Amino acid sequence: MRGAALVLLLSVLSAQTPSGPAATRAAVERWVTANQRPIVAELMALLAIPNVAADRANILRNVAFLEQAFATRGFTTRRLETPGNPLFFAERRTPGATKTTLIYAHVDGQPVDAKAWNQPDPFTPVTRGDRIYARSASDDKGPIIATLAALDALAAAGLQPSTHLKVIIDAEEEASSPSLVPAVTQYRDLLAADMMLIFDGPIHSSGRPTLAFGARGIITATLTVFGPKSGVHSGNYGNWVPNPALRLSQLIASLKDDEGRVTVEGYYDDVAALTAEERALLAGVPDDSAQLMRAFGIAAPERKGRSLQEGLQEPTLNIRGLASSHVGAGARTIIPDRAVAEIDLRLVKETSGRKLLQLIADHIRRQGFHLVDGEPDDATRAQYSKIAWLRVGQETPAFRTSPLLPESRALASAMEAAFGAPPVQIRTLGGTVPIAPFVDALRVPAVLVPIVNFDNNQHEENENLRMGHFFTGIQILAVALTR
Repeated sequence: MRGAALVLLLSVLSAQTPSGPAATRAAVERWVTANQRPIVAELMALLAIPNVAADRANILRNVAFLEQAFATRGFTTRRLETPGNPLFFAERRTPGATKTTLIYAHVDGQPVDAKAWNQPDPFTPVTRGDRIYARSASDDKGPIIATLAALDALAAAGLQPSTHLKVIIDAEEEASSPSLVPAVTQYRDLLAADMMLIFDGPIHSSGRPTLAFGARGIITATLTVFGPKSGVHSGNYGNWVPNPALRLSQLIASLKDDEGRVTVEGYYDDVAALTAEERALLAGVPDDSAQLMRAFGIAAPERKGRSLQEGLQEPTLNIRGLASSHVGAGARTIIPDRAVAEIDLRLVKETSGRKLLQLIADHIRRQGFHLVDGEPDDATRAQYSKIAWLRVGQETPAFRTSPLLPESRALASAMEAAFGAPPVQIRTLGGTVPIAPFVDALRVPAVLVPIVNFDNNQHEENENLRMGHFFTGIQILAVALTR
């Protein structure tokens, strides 16, 4: 009798426990529908705590909130001390699991200009229509609460994550995460994992579940071309004193051809050729080029016939700002003393920003310029006709995990099984995330699993989170945790 009763009990439990990604998603969806009010209440409570990285007192309030929230879900928590704000760490074991997943998110947000928001206080969340408006609603407190809700939903369905879980939450991400990479050296054993999931960023504009396998890096530089020691009268000295604005324009024009391809010698040499599978992955991203061009008011992309995803696979050379003397009502009839271009290079995994800027410096020299490391003195001005200064800024490298790895394929397969169609798979995001050095230091496969609406105004005024994306995002994260 006992054996028969045990078999009956196991069969009942089996019938009650969802099986497979589609069943898991359905169970989570039902739970979320029944529990929307407490889920949103927890989100509102976290959003009400100011979270600018420089405001340490309130950052510690955020960390205290996380400690309680994760402890309630059975995690052990601790603060990882750093020279800056502490990192929040949580860990929970899963019975029978043999691998570990490290989840990354960040609790800090961009500074705010309260006067520019359509509400009295960006840290007092308000609901308008189907959206919550508050700083960090989408970037990145929404995904943190969605993670907690996903765990609650799985527990209610009698399900467990497929791996042990570790969680690291940064409190300086919007300040470029200065404490994150050094923490790897100090806490490497604690952070060890088999895979990293990054719960940050917007979902693809199509609304389909999205996986991003990397992000481009960035390095900046300031290019100054010098003219006379001070501005001089354009009538008295025009056609005789060289104009630095014109020379800078000519120099910039020499950096790219009419199709937008960088003409600097060796600029693309380190970029790896795409495999057939990778090209198929790019082609599968459902970007609407025509809609994007209408939205941006352009007639054609920089390189005709090229898709957005193809463009993201190469390093860029972008002129992000130009200045020389005055324009508009303050314009003067002078030959200016200098002209300045602000430059940024978006990097792919194979490229080094400093190497590319060295190639650009060599190119500038080939155009006849003498490069200096600061303001030229009189002796330098007397010796060289064309003088420029290329001042190099900080570099954040790119990172990329192969979408063809078994871990990547398993995640994509789970999403497809749960949602009935393949997820949007992005080989490389166009933007830069400061976590890239952290990913490289840990040496584990890392995939971004974004959930928030693409039109969320992150970093800007009136940042928002669309509730439909948030509730679907809970399902997406639950599938990712049980892949």
